[in-house]
Amino acid sequence: MYMKIKSWLQSRVNTLPAEKKLSNEAVISLVIHSIFQFGASMSGVFLNLYLWRLTHSVVINGTYSMIVYILTPIGFSIGGYLIKKKDRMVSYRLGIVLIGIFYLSVCIAGERLVDYYVLFAIFNGIAGAFYWVGYLTLMYDVSTERNRIRYLAFNMMFFTAATLAGPALAGYIIRLKEGLSGYTIVFAIAFFMFVLAAIISLKIKASGGHHRVYYLKYTGLIMKKKQDWMKALLGFFGMGLLQGTMLFLPNILLFKVLPREDLVGYLGVLYSSLSIVMGVFISKYANASKSRLYLLVSTIGYLVGISFIIGSLTIWSVVGFMILYSIFAPLQGNTMTGYYYSLIAKLPLKGELKVESVVVREFFLNVGRVISIIVLILFGSDLDGGLIPWILMLASLTQFGIVWTVKNR
Repeated sequence: MYMKIKSWLQSRVNTLPAEKKLSNEAVISLVIHSIFQFGASMSGVFLNLYLWRLTHSVVINGTYSMIVYILTPIGFSIGGYLIKKKDRMVSYRLGIVLIGIFYLSVCIAGERLVDYYVLFAIFNGIAGAFYWVGYLTLMYDVSTERNRIRYLAFNMMFFTAATLAGPALAGYIIRLKEGLSGYTIVFAIAFFMFVLAAIISLKIKASGGHHRVYYLKYTGLIMKKKQDWMKALLGFFGMGLLQGTMLFLPNILLFKVLPREDLVGYLGVLYSSLSIVMGVFISKYANASKSRLYLLVSTIGYLVGISFIIGSLTIWSVVGFMILYSIFAPLQGNTMTGYYYSLIAKLPLKGELKVESVVVREFFLNVGRVISIIVLILFGSDLDGGLIPWILMLASLTQFGIVWTVKNR
C-alpha cells in the first residue's frame, strides 16, 4: 500500500513545473499521515461512541474532549521544545508511539475505560499533541511557498480518504460482533496501523540544525508587533468555537437518530467523499488572492447546514447538516492553514519561529474549542432539549469574524 500511494503521487507531480513538484520527503510524509489517519479515524470516531454506549452522557463525552483540548497546548509546547533541542522527527515519532500505546491501553481497559476516562483523556491529549506539533512542523519543512497550496490540498485529500475508509471498516467490524467486543478489535487494528506509520517514518531524515533556541516566551512581544499574525491567531480561536463541538457531537447525533454503528461509519464515507471532491477543487482552482471569499462562503455553508436541524433532529436533517459541513470545513481549514504558513515566513528570524508559531496557533485553536464545549455542557447536555442547533448556529455566526482576520494574498 505504501509503494502504491507513493508511486501514484509521484506520477501526479512528474508533469508539473519543477517549482511545484513535491519532494520525496513530502510524498513520504503524506503516506505516513494517511496510514496514521486511517488508524486514528477507525478508533477516534468510535472512541466517542464507545464512551456514549457506556454512559449515554454528553457531559462525560464533552468533559473527555475538553480535557484533551486543555492538555493539547501543553503537549504542543513540550513537543516544540523537543523539536528545537532535538528534531521534529523526535516529537513526531514519539507521538505515533504514544498514541499506539494509548489505544492498546483502551483495549486492555475495556469497559473500565469509564472509570479512568480522565486519565485516558490526559494521555490522549499529550500523545496527540506530540504527533501534531511534529507533523505540522514537517508540513512546513517539506513544502515551499510555490507548492504549499498543492501540498496542503493533497494532504487534505489523503487525510479525508483515510477518514473515509477507517470509519466504514470500523463500523462493519463493530456490527459483526455482539456487545462491545467489536470496539476492542477496532482499537487493536488502529494500534498496528500506528506501528506501521512509525516504521515508515524512519525514511525521513533529521533536519539538522539541532539545539536551537526555543523562543516561545517571546511570542507575546511578536504578537504586538506583527498585527497580521495576531489577527490570524484570533481567526484560529474563532475556528475553535465551532470545531470544539463538531469534532465529537455529530456522530452522537447520528447514533441517536440512527442507532447503528455501521451506518454511522458508512455515512462517514459519504462525508469524506464530499471532502475529497472539495480537496480536488482546491488543489486545481484555489487562489490565495481569494482567501476572504473562501472563508465567507464556508461560513454561509455552515449556517445553511445548521438551519436543517433547527426544529427537529431527524435522519435527513442531521445527514443534510453534515453533508454541507463536510463540503465547507475543508475550504475553511485549507484557506486558514495556507495563509498562516505564509505569515510564518515573514516573522523575525526568517523561519526560525515555525515551531513556536505552530504551538501558539494550537493554543488559540484549543481555547476556542474548550469554550465551545463548556457552552455545550452548560446549555446543551440534553439532546432532546432543542438547544443544540441554536448553540451550533451561534458558533457558526462567529465564523464571520474569521473573514476579518486574513488578507487576500
